[in-house]
Amino acid sequence: MRILLLGQHGQVSRELQSRLQGQAELLVLGSAQLDLRQPQQIRQQLRSLRPALIINAAAHTAVDQAESEPEQAFAINATAPGIIAEEAADLGAPLIHYSTDYVFDGRKASPYAEDDAPNPLSVYGRSKLAGEQAIAAVGGAHLILRTSWVYSRHGRNFLLTMQRLLQERDSLSVVADQMGAPTWAGTIARATGQLLQHWQAGRAGPWGIYHLTALGETSWFGFASAIAAQLQAQGKPVAALQAIPSSAYPTPAQRPLNSRLDCARLQRDWQIQLPSWQTALAECLSEPG
Repeated sequence: MRILLLGQHGQVSRELQSRLQGQAELLVLGSAQLDLRQPQQIRQQLRSLRPALIINAAAHTAVDQAESEPEQAFAINATAPGIIAEEAADLGAPLIHYSTDYVFDGRKASPYAEDDAPNPLSVYGRSKLAGEQAIAAVGGAHLILRTSWVYSRHGRNFLLTMQRLLQERDSLSVVADQMGAPTWAGTIARATGQLLQHWQAGRAGPWGIYHLTALGETSWFGFASAIAAQLQAQGKPVAALQAIPSSAYPTPAQRPLNSRLDCARLQRDWQIQLPSWQTALAECLSEPG
């Protein structure tokens, strides 16, 4: 089976490449091979390659930068997924696409379910929601997987930033009033591989939107504290952590205070078992960097 993976160097794409090799003929197109801002280029590539399944792990993920370049964010996160969905439907190929907790405003008191009304606070969130809507409007077979707080041993992310700053500084202030589930890119890739196996074996659940994060919850301060504990266990000195509110750390893009996503539907419909965020973090840190 030929699988087309869009996105080459992102956190999720890198984990997908390592986990899906051997499961199928995997074709990977990064930004050097495919400019998602060029609709005709997307159509030409997909019609030429004719994959049996498409995974779109490419996105404009610079949340604060998107505030100053909304056209580029919407081209990559909204327009391109709609075109990919059209071509996938024409090929009869299912589409797996990743989205985000940022489609919600974070004002709900409990974890968000898939049917809760979106209300994004940022350009990034609005562009990702528009991408979801464009895919759904096509009506082809698709999975939209919303995740949150993605980290890995590669690229730019909270884990790597904290590991560096905790060892460079004497003290470090971290936001403590935003709640969510830190999700290792490896967890997302592993679950995606299981979804593919179920589909190939004829055990596919219903298509549509699902939430896919690690289980449990913490704050960014709690996540930073867990990272600090890991460094201390290695005998490394770390900065003293101070909890602060979001208001003390203003950013161009507003973040939801509640990023918790309820993943029960994915577990029920597709029999995907997800790890706790603490278990996944330990596994991530045990892998070679």
